[in-house]
Amino acid sequence: MSFANRLLRFLTEFPLPPALPEGVEAFSPYQEPGPQELLTQFAHRYYSGNQPRVALLGINPGRLGNGRTGVAFTDPTALAAWGIPNELPRRREPSSEFMQAVIEALGGPAEFYQRFFLGSLYPLVLLKDGRNYNFYDSPAVTAALWPTIQEAVWRQATEVGLVRHAAVCLGRRNGLYFQRLNEELQLFDQLHILDHPRFLMQYKRKDLAANVAQYVDVLERISKKPQV
Repeated sequence: MSFANRLLRFLTEFPLPPALPEGVEAFSPYQEPGPQELLTQFAHRYYSGNQPRVALLGINPGRLGNGRTGVAFTDPTALAAWGIPNELPRRREPSSEFMQAVIEALGGPAEFYQRFFLGSLYPLVLLKDGRNYNFYDSPAVTAALWPTIQEAVWRQATEVGLVRHAAVCLGRRNGLYFQRLNEELQLFDQLHILDHPRFLMQYKRKDLAANVAQYVDVLERISKKPQV
């Protein structure tokens, strides 16, 4: 089974959680016809082959990028740029803008996605009062979701197929939770923690070229390491 098919099975079958504390709701774009179709096109185009990829894992998806396209860190504008036509509103999502620049600097999507996988520790969109919510924004929500987050990371590494010598965490605070997960699950030999794309676009946009270059340097070094 190809990486694309393993990923599609994981995402489309990933279950919604029971009722969450504090009015937080989970939403699966992969079970909606529009995003599911776009994700399927994207996966078969860019995640072909069976080889494991280096993981870049964020927190959980947002409603305007992944929530609409089904593709991690990819808003409708970036999706169209990667050759997947869509009629979705062309509102840019900052994290997608940054990752689009990184992907272009690494040779474009055809080259990038043969080596790397973009995803999240928890693959479903979380919302509170209609706005994006992070799983770590409330200790109660974190505790409620933790077993499912463990399952999600384990399945991505072992079933979907990720390289195990290293992984990249997107977000410093997210890194605290990824490190805890890795201590519990022993999945990756080394974690590289980078500033989250949204943080970089919101607070350090003037240093965009330097921040993209830092990402490229880390990713190139990881992906070139011989695999045993």
